[in-house]
Amino acid sequence: MTKIYSKITGIGHYLPSKVMTNADFEKMVDTNDEWIKTRTGISERRFTTEGETVSTMSIEASKKAIERAGITPNDIDMIIVGTVTGDMRYPSTATLIHKGLGINKSIPAFDIAAACSGFVYGLTIADSFIKAQTAKTILVIGSENLSKFTDMQDRNTCVLFGDGAGAAIVQESTEPGILSYHIAADGNFSHLIELPAGGSKMPTTEDTVKNRLHFTRMEGRETYKQACQDMTDTAFASLEIAGLGVEDVTWLVPHQANIRIIQTVTKRLKIDPNKVYTNVDHVGNTSAGSIPIGLSEMFEKGLLKKGDIVVLSALGSGLTWGSVVFKF
Repeated sequence: MTKIYSKITGIGHYLPSKVMTNADFEKMVDTNDEWIKTRTGISERRFTTEGETVSTMSIEASKKAIERAGITPNDIDMIIVGTVTGDMRYPSTATLIHKGLGINKSIPAFDIAAACSGFVYGLTIADSFIKAQTAKTILVIGSENLSKFTDMQDRNTCVLFGDGAGAAIVQESTEPGILSYHIAADGNFSHLIELPAGGSKMPTTEDTVKNRLHFTRMEGRETYKQACQDMTDTAFASLEIAGLGVEDVTWLVPHQANIRIIQTVTKRLKIDPNKVYTNVDHVGNTSAGSIPIGLSEMFEKGLLKKGDIVVLSALGSGLTWGSVVFKF
């Protein structure tokens, strides 16, 4: 019997046109360009404008991925969306994307609330469905509209986040594609990154709005420690499962939280910095959109070559974390 693999066959991304520079934030809070760059590596990020949402960005990113994979929307058997900033509490954003792409058949479509790890989680789910032979072509998306949930009065968090979407077509293949993965979570750290109000625990009231509880809150120092540790450990774990070493890696594409985390993970993995792709300087932290946006940029720049071994590693609210090793 022929062995079944899953393979990324198309990738695309979308970034809003509105650019927010560090100079823009200097006018809003007590901060400056040097402070932001030194601590985060971010110079600018993109914010959505009127009419742009997680679903609209995802649809545009998906159209590119679909075209590059050489398929049509109706070839898609399943839609998996990593997002914590969906268009609405319900229905799922995945169903809105199903409608927006004009798919004229009933297929599974669902969201994953794994925050910055959402795209990595999505790839592992797609791989499982394809290897179980219950789907042949799956659309996996990471997309966030974080600017709508960022407190623009909080100098420590408002400069970090940006909006954007990335999408990948994952298909059944007889050639190796996704080689291994490792995902995990630890709810004991759930307080480190959270959006307190708006759920069933703390429904929206006049007080929750007044107390700014509908914006992201983060304990930066402790999150930094956990990200450096867990993103390193999970990358090593996936490489071990794949039977590969760091010397076999062509590219590391980490979640783009901030440049210091990326640099620390790079050192701990003992990987050549020239093999690490970063775009945090011009997109900021786009959470679940981070890794697929990076992959799409790499594709457009001609950096990804057939046979490249690529490692993805992310950590997000939950805390959730995970990694994927794939052959391009």
